[in-house]
Amino acid sequence: MEINKVYLGDCIEVMKGFPDETMDLIFADPPFNIGIKYDIYNDNMSYEEYYEWSNRWIKECYRILKRRGSIYIAIGDEFAGEISIILKKTGFYFRNWIIWYYTFGQNQRKKFNRAHTHILYFTKDKEHFVFNDKDIRIPSARQTVYRDKRANPIGKIPDDVWEFSRVCGTFKERIGHHPCQMPEDLLDRIIRTSSNIGDIVLDPFGGTGTTSAIAKKLGRKYITIEISKKYYDIILKRLNGRISEMKQTRSNNTTHQNLLFDIDNFTETQ
Repeated sequence: MEINKVYLGDCIEVMKGFPDETMDLIFADPPFNIGIKYDIYNDNMSYEEYYEWSNRWIKECYRILKRRGSIYIAIGDEFAGEISIILKKTGFYFRNWIIWYYTFGQNQRKKFNRAHTHILYFTKDKEHFVFNDKDIRIPSARQTVYRDKRANPIGKIPDDVWEFSRVCGTFKERIGHHPCQMPEDLLDRIIRTSSNIGDIVLDPFGGTGTTSAIAKKLGRKYITIEISKKYYDIILKRLNGRISEMKQTRSNNTTHQNLLFDIDNFTETQ
């Protein structure tokens, strides 16, 4: 197993090669199985296939996560309940069911517009795990509004509803055509909370490499896995600081824009 490396391949097969209890933190943003057009991945499995596939990769995460480690999984409405059950059956302990509320939600035709994603936060040990509350505290209403002297001077731990905008196509942070680029501020909070400097942060579904980029920025070690050669190359460029080159390629490559699904224009018909 190599540290500070991006692996190209299927995450289950790659993780099988990692030793037991080597990761300090895992963040996973798997495909939601809602028919999004990814580069090479089939996002339209049957219910049984998707459940079994999720069960397999989560079990590998459990095996390679350290005893004091944490796992965060971003998942949509359709399978949030099932993923939570799999985590519990695998042996993880529930900490929070976080709601990531974002602006610029996707328009729907036959149901309410969606403006959130679930982030399931579990630990491997029930009592002993990393939680750096002092690194993530924010000013409380008691401090800023009511001027209450009883307020904790270092602020409060954030609530379990997080408001971060999605990374839409016109945003400066957007660097590729991946339909689900994660915002850097969201990963910053997770990594600061549940890891320490020098810890290893794993992302089994690399995408555009936000997890590894923020882990590197915060002095953590990283391991990222990506099944698509196209996005594997994007992650390598991002980690090597070639962001402007990637943005220029994105703006010029209109053929690629037409071929790949863009969640900014996605409208479900269910």
